[in-house]
Amino acid sequence: MHRLLAATTASALVFIATATPAQSQGSEEPAYDAQLSTYAYPHEVRKFALDSQGHPLEMAYMDVAPTDEPNGRTVLLLHGKNFSGAYWADTIVALTGLGYRVIAPDQIGFGKSSKPEHYQFTFQALATNTQALLDARGVDRVDVVGHSMGGMLATRFALMFPAGTGNLVLVNPIGLYDWKREVPYLTVDDWYRSELRKTPEGVKEYMTQSYFDGVWKGSYQPLVEIQQGWIRGGDYPRIAWNSALTYDMIFTQPVLYEFDQLQVPTLLIIGQRDKTALGKPLVDEEVAAMMGDYSTLDEKAAAAIPNATLVELEGVGHVPQFESWDEYIHALTEFLGGSR
Repeated sequence: MHRLLAATTASALVFIATATPAQSQGSEEPAYDAQLSTYAYPHEVRKFALDSQGHPLEMAYMDVAPTDEPNGRTVLLLHGKNFSGAYWADTIVALTGLGYRVIAPDQIGFGKSSKPEHYQFTFQALATNTQALLDARGVDRVDVVGHSMGGMLATRFALMFPAGTGNLVLVNPIGLYDWKREVPYLTVDDWYRSELRKTPEGVKEYMTQSYFDGVWKGSYQPLVEIQQGWIRGGDYPRIAWNSALTYDMIFTQPVLYEFDQLQVPTLLIIGQRDKTALGKPLVDEEVAAMMGDYSTLDEKAAAAIPNATLVELEGVGHVPQFESWDEYIHALTEFLGGSR
């Protein structure tokens, strides 16, 4: 395992091309349908049609060409559970400015992609869908960057398609601990009822406390807009159902037991203040602290992954690309630039 201290670049990249949702008629608060029809992404959104599990589905994605001289490489960005491809806006600008082509999909059940009424969510299914998208776009090799739940998916993708994966980057990935070893099982119905109880205010409060240690900044607003707008919209029961199904996937399908099988150079960018974990309210405080201690879990993960590099960001939480942009983008671009 290689271990690096995070460096700081000379200047920060502000969140440009941020999503600017249309306001619901007669109200300052936006309400969104299942496909986010009125929510603007930072780049053109295309739809990839696929049949999966007997459903005709559409997978939304951004495929952004380099703005600098092309370097011949493509980066695949995989979003987290509470997010969509839109929150990669700054990362896309930075990478395309260095000559990378960037593909940022919304997984089935997320963002502008289809929200099926019935679907067996597995990381294998999502990885297979993603590979089908890459095939359709004529991309045979990618560097994969996954954040939060996207880190679990990125790991599964790299395990399933090692020949097509150049490098793997995990940004505060969840799944560094197997929660089901300690946390009582919640049924999909339990998760669904919990999702239906969410409020726009509660979404922001959760992110403020869990991701940013109680300190909210205006620059974090894009992280809550989609969830809040969905809760206000008429399609929210379908959104909540898909969310419940994906929570079950996350809980029951750990990837950490296969870290030692990864065959590609891997970078872990880990905010040390992160305590994200599923099911904390269901266990005692001692167990909860162990489940979400990223400052310890990251070292175990890096030790288990062959050819791993660990960058630890002190005082940073679950979303380094928003909270500590300079350190995050320096670590990411330095790793990708040095790994061919």
